[in-house]
Amino acid sequence: MKLLVPLLALSVLLSGCGYQIAGKADMLPKDIRIVAIPAFRNVTTQYKLSDYLAEAVTRELNSRTKYRVVADPKGADAVLTGAVANFFSFPTVFDPVTGRGTGVQAILQLQVRFVDKSGKVLFERPNFEIRERYEISTDPRQYFDESPSAMQRLARDAARSIVSAVLEKF
Repeated sequence: MKLLVPLLALSVLLSGCGYQIAGKADMLPKDIRIVAIPAFRNVTTQYKLSDYLAEAVTRELNSRTKYRVVADPKGADAVLTGAVANFFSFPTVFDPVTGRGTGVQAILQLQVRFVDKSGKVLFERPNFEIRERYEISTDPRQYFDESPSAMQRLARDAARSIVSAVLEKF
């Protein structure tokens, strides 16, 4: 019985310590209900990447939050804007027989900004970097272009990172 009281006190203290599951925090102001995500700007040659990004961020916000997501900033409580600033890809693994690249590293650099309707910047990261690796077949008869799938995976990874960073102000 003497041990039960200290254990109970310790459990009460630890239950209110402020810990939470990572990726579940929402540090945004409570008056935000509608978030606009207009099309991302793009200054690279990866023309579909900006489309994939806006779609992926919209899906991620819809699945992880209670916010209503729209494309038009008019009437929104906050606006998340993004721009594809740079895109690099280069081979990382080579076939020793043919010398062709069989593994590619893609690096995406974004500019992300989240602003409320009064113009207050809630989150900003001018150099948000995401990386993705993908493989290329060594057999030319079985080759198919993996880059669209890799761009979609890159956009999904970027969306997860963006939404987590915005929600947690990290």
